[in-house]
Amino acid sequence: MIERYTLKRMADIWTDENRFQKWLQIEVLICEAYGELSVIPPEDVRTIREKAQFDTARILEIEKRTKHDVVAFIENLSEYVGSSSRYIHMGVTSSDILDTSFACLLKEASDILIEDVINFMAVLKENALKYKEIPMIGRTHGIHAEPVTFGLKMAHFYDEMRRNLERLNAARERITYAKISGAVGTFAHVPPFVEEYVCTKMGLKPAPISTQIVPRDYHAEFFTTLAIIASSIEKMSLEIRHLQRTEVGEAEEFFQKGQTGSSAMPHKRNPIASENLCGLARLIRGYAVSALENIPLWHERDISHSSVERVIAPDGTILLDYMLERIKNMYKNLMVYPDRMAQNMEMSKGLHHSEAILLSLIRKGLTRQEAYKLTQKVAMSCYEQGLNFTAELEKDADIRRYLTVEEIISTTNNEHYFQHVNTIFKRVFG
Repeated sequence: MIERYTLKRMADIWTDENRFQKWLQIEVLICEAYGELSVIPPEDVRTIREKAQFDTARILEIEKRTKHDVVAFIENLSEYVGSSSRYIHMGVTSSDILDTSFACLLKEASDILIEDVINFMAVLKENALKYKEIPMIGRTHGIHAEPVTFGLKMAHFYDEMRRNLERLNAARERITYAKISGAVGTFAHVPPFVEEYVCTKMGLKPAPISTQIVPRDYHAEFFTTLAIIASSIEKMSLEIRHLQRTEVGEAEEFFQKGQTGSSAMPHKRNPIASENLCGLARLIRGYAVSALENIPLWHERDISHSSVERVIAPDGTILLDYMLERIKNMYKNLMVYPDRMAQNMEMSKGLHHSEAILLSLIRKGLTRQEAYKLTQKVAMSCYEQGLNFTAELEKDADIRRYLTVEEIISTTNNEHYFQHVNTIFKRVFG
C-alpha cells in the first residue's frame, strides 16, 4: 500500500527516497485511472497497488546500465509486481512522471518556505511594536536625512515580507500544474481522464496544454519569487551591516560569550550572519536567471532544462529555507542601542530640521526658491563649520526677518516627525 509520505525538513524533500516515492504514487495512480476506464483488469490493478514498491539502491544499480533514471525505476518496480507490470507506464513518457513529481516536490518545499516567512514576519512585528517609538536618524544615500523610528524600519521590513508571502503563495499555486499527456502532449496514447485522475489524487492541476513537458515559465515564476525573497533578506541584512559599523553602532548582531570575530584582532565583532546572507542571495538570484533560461527549449522539448533543475530546485529551496531561519534568529536576538541612536541623531547639530525651516519660510510668503536659498545658506555654514543649526538660524538676519526665535525653536523639535507613526502602523498591521 502507498502511504502518505510525511516530511519534516526541507532536505528530506529532495532525497532519492522521496523522489522515487512520488514516482511510485504517480505510476500506481495511472494504473488506477486505466482501471476506472476498464483498460486494465481489476485484478491487475489490485496486484499493482499491493505489490508496487522500490529499492533505491537497486534503482541506482540498474541506472548504471540503462543511463536512464525512470527506465531504471520501472524495471525495479517490475521486479516486485511481476506479470501485471506490463501495464505500468502504459502510454506515458518519462516527463509525465518527472514533471508531475516535480510539482509535488516544489509544492512541499513551498509549504515549508511559507511557514518560514510567516515565522520571520512574527519576529519583525514583535520588533516593530517594541521599537515603535525609538527615534533614530533616517538616512538617504547613507547621509543623515530626517528622523524615523527603529520600529518604522521593522514595519517596512514586515510589510515587504508580507508581499513576499503573497508572491510565494501565488508561485506555489503556479507550480502545482502537472501533465500526463504523452510524448508530445497530445494524449495520443493516454486519455485526458488519466491526467485528471492523477492530478486530483495528488492535489495538483492539469496543465491546460503541454508538450512533452509542462512549460517552464511556470517554474521560472517560482524561482524568480525565491530570488525576490532572497533579495529582501539581503536588504534587511545589509541594514544591520550598516548599523553595526563602528561609526554608527546603533544595532548589531548578537555576539555570544566565547565567540571570535577575527583571528588577528581580538576586539572585532563582525556582522558575519548579515554578510553571509548577502552572499547567499547572489546564488539564488543566479538560480532565477537559470530558471528563466529554461523557458526557451527546442520545439516540443529538449533536455537542457533538466540538468539545471536538478541543481536549482534542491539548492534554491534548501538555501532559502536556511536563509529565512538564519535571518529570523538574527533579528530575534538583535542588539539595539537607542542611546547611540539618539547621539547620532544629534551629530549634525540639528541640520535634519532644514526642511521644516524651509516650509516655515514658504508659509511666511517666500517662494520655494527663495526659502531654499536662505535655509541652505545657514545649513551649509553649519555643515562646514560644525555649528548648531538652531543657534545659527536665530542669529541669521535674513531668517529672522520672517521667523521669530520662538517659531525657530518650535520648528526645530522632533515631535512632528512622529505624529503619524500610529497611522502608519495601523496601515501595516491593521
